[in-house]
Amino acid sequence: MLILRELIGGARRYADLRAALPGIATNLLADRLRELEDAGLVDRTELPPPIARTVYTLSATGWRKVPPVVQAIATFGLDLVDPDETAITPLNGFLAGVLLAFDCSTRLSASYRVNVDDRRFEFAVHDGGLTAAQGSPDVTVTATAADLIAARLAPAAAERKAALRRVRFDGDAVAVKEMRVAFRLSADPGLDAWAVRSN
Repeated sequence: MLILRELIGGARRYADLRAALPGIATNLLADRLRELEDAGLVDRTELPPPIARTVYTLSATGWRKVPPVVQAIATFGLDLVDPDETAITPLNGFLAGVLLAFDCSTRLSASYRVNVDDRRFEFAVHDGGLTAAQGSPDVTVTATAADLIAARLAPAAAERKAALRRVRFDGDAVAVKEMRVAFRLSADPGLDAWAVRSN
């Protein structure tokens, strides 16, 4: 599941996955990737020169099946989260600040890039589902992991709003507005309000 969670953020080289999952042995990572390929959840692609490298991505089936599972696990764990002790990492910032609050009722078709600290996450939305990024992003979001996590989990509304104001959105004004609505990144983005609406 950890490998699949990493691939929600876009194509990753083997070295990227090793760096993101330092506790996993090299042979075990290779075995898991083969198993995920065999299961049809992950695609392996050879990029042409001058890049000339192998990257791993979620397959079409992976994009259909994995994001809802990650969202469900994250939602299940919300009651156990202490905002002051939550690990501040780019991946956690992306998951908590963006992915977790995605409204699957949206009918957007757009690609997004989210720059969190020193990491880039790319994905798209099409017909209410998350999928692989397509071409240049319609909206680019730049933020720190700390601000994305605070925007969702800080106990006070004023703290959440202050963190959100530090998040930068670049792109067409309409596309930015649609993204902020679809991912609940406008007004008060805290998950308390989101949880009430989603029940």
